Amino acid sequence: MSQPARKYLGQTVAVKEAHRIDESRLAQFLGDVVPGYEGPLEVRQFEGGQSNPTYLLTTPGAKYVLRRKPPGVLLKSAHAVDREFRVMKALFERGLPVPEPLALCEDDSVLGTAFYVMRHVPGRVFLISAMPDLTPAERAAVYDSANATLAALHSLDHVAAGLEDFGRPGNYFERQIGRWSQQYEASKTADIPEMERLMAWLPKAAPPAAEARLIHGDYSFHNLLIHPTEPRVVAVLDWELSTTGDPLGDLTYHACEWYRPDDGDARGSLMGLDLAALGIPALETYVDRYCERVGRPPIGNLGFYKAYNLFRVAAIVQGIVGRALQGNAAADGAAQQAARVRPLAEAAWGYAREAGAV
Repeated sequence: MSQPARKYLGQTVAVKEAHRIDESRLAQFLGDVVPGYEGPLEVRQFEGGQSNPTYLLTTPGAKYVLRRKPPGVLLKSAHAVDREFRVMKALFERGLPVPEPLALCEDDSVLGTAFYVMRHVPGRVFLISAMPDLTPAERAAVYDSANATLAALHSLDHVAAGLEDFGRPGNYFERQIGRWSQQYEASKTADIPEMERLMAWLPKAAPPAAEARLIHGDYSFHNLLIHPTEPRVVAVLDWELSTTGDPLGDLTYHACEWYRPDDGDARGSLMGLDLAALGIPALETYVDRYCERVGRPPIGNLGFYKAYNLFRVAAIVQGIVGRALQGNAAADGAAQQAARVRPLAEAAWGYAREAGAV
């Protein structure tokens, strides 16, 4: 396999100048609210990621992870670390694989922006979806564990978990299409006709409202922590986009690696690969296994879901570009991602046409 084995979010660097924090204030906060905390404290920043700056906090006896809102002008409803903390707390209490959330601070006077602290979970995070440093059997196990974990999330009674008001009522897809259309318009830097066509077609093609379930919103392998030595999920990370809505949105977004074009994203794409040789199931097999686990009938035409998810990715990438131009993106080189938006939009419109768009 030509691509090198690479991990994502596991490497740390010195805290970037734009994301520096008052380490003495942080140490005082941790000592006040985290049971068993003892310094001295070392702070480094995780490399990668495009949204909320994330830091590794190391002490002689324990490690923690801190996520905070970035500085600067932010898009409305973005970077809601309080929502992340709330959903993770509910899930951790019910035994789902998330890091243990320890403390939320919404007082900007402490570190400049709101943040929360969680316990560090050791593990591996794979950037490349083909996972070139695993054996076929290990890949098959990791993919099956990801499938089972998503099914478990969607089977959770979120009302009993105290998250009844976590999302808004109404058709999930119409709501999301509206949200990402607005955020795309707020951050766009070029005219892309396919995005305009998608914003007009997708609301009319959205499926009827389904029973709302708790969904992650960015359930991708780069947000799944895999056990250090075993091929299984030990924690799901980055709950910034979580809400309640149609679980098929979560599933088909997670599955977009099977149909996303190779648009220059470092994760690559599964399109054109010999999946059987790699130990990775075909898209239809993967989707059917999920449906079996949650007890729902097979999904019919996937065309709308493919178009919607690639449109959504294009809008997210455009938001990254917008933040980069404002100088507050969390990763270096975010402005170069602008070239990814058009290929994603063109592929999304192609799937929309297959689903009946004209």
